[in-house]
Amino acid sequence: MVFKTVFMLSLFFIPFVFILLDLFSYWWFPILMWSLMGLGMAGIGLSVMHDANHGAYSKNPRVNKILGYCLNIVGGYDLNWRIQHNVLHHTYTNIIGMDEDVDAGIVLRFSDSQPRKWHHGYQHIYAWFLYGLMTISWILTKDFIQIVKYNKKNLVKLQGYSLKKAIIYLSLWKSFYMLYIIGLPILFTGNVGLTIGGFFLMHFIAGLFLTTVFLCAHIVDQTDFPLPEEGGVIHKNWYIHQMETTANFSNRKSLFSWFIGGLNYQIEHHLFPNICHIHYYQLSKIVKSTAEEFNVPYHANNSFLKALKHHAAHLKQMGSKPSLK
Repeated sequence: MVFKTVFMLSLFFIPFVFILLDLFSYWWFPILMWSLMGLGMAGIGLSVMHDANHGAYSKNPRVNKILGYCLNIVGGYDLNWRIQHNVLHHTYTNIIGMDEDVDAGIVLRFSDSQPRKWHHGYQHIYAWFLYGLMTISWILTKDFIQIVKYNKKNLVKLQGYSLKKAIIYLSLWKSFYMLYIIGLPILFTGNVGLTIGGFFLMHFIAGLFLTTVFLCAHIVDQTDFPLPEEGGVIHKNWYIHQMETTANFSNRKSLFSWFIGGLNYQIEHHLFPNICHIHYYQLSKIVKSTAEEFNVPYHANNSFLKALKHHAAHLKQMGSKPSLK
């Protein structure tokens, strides 16, 4: 984990240093560096920040807290992420209206419990572009909207923050991020257009990568999208719920699995979110055999490409399937 942390941070910051040094006059060189930063940003999110904010990186809470700030360094906000992901997504997985990680409003339709609009018939085409905008929305609007919404639901207080404190920290982190990620390149190179363009390219690459990895684990034509019963209650064993709403892909040791923080083993992650992802490969053997023994679903695709096809098929199906009455 230490080696991986150094690698991912280097993949983000070393290209950034090359951008600031402005050593080459070729226009394509800073574009290449911004692209590498996009991969580094995704790697930090998937392989470092994710474990840290789950408390799974280290046995030392202080180490987890410090490394959790890696999200803030790349434009997000750790408090919002913990509420959205740890509290809501991991508790109410794939429950539309409760799991914000699978709620794209009216722009995308992931479940037949959502109203179907005419544009959903084309979502299997335009969705991929929107995925690339995910992290941009964090920076510009989403984090600010979320912190106010979570405060109304008393979720901010449960994390030990007041709304005022949370907004101050959020504003300071966002200001720091924008000043160094855009302000420094403009100051050092004087090229405003290339800096703004590179910034958006970096976020598009990271957003597309992060979103597809996540959605291929939940939004596929193999997983369930259960509805709460009267009173908003789900009368089902939580572990069974995770098995029915989550899917694995590419379950083998590989560079890809290493880079995405073992999140191709999403089932194991959902069952044991406090265990570091380096153990998922071995853990998956136990989980799969136990699922087979007790006749519990264990959704798995043998490659990331196959998982993408299942996601695309689900998008197309939800674009045409009538809404539940």
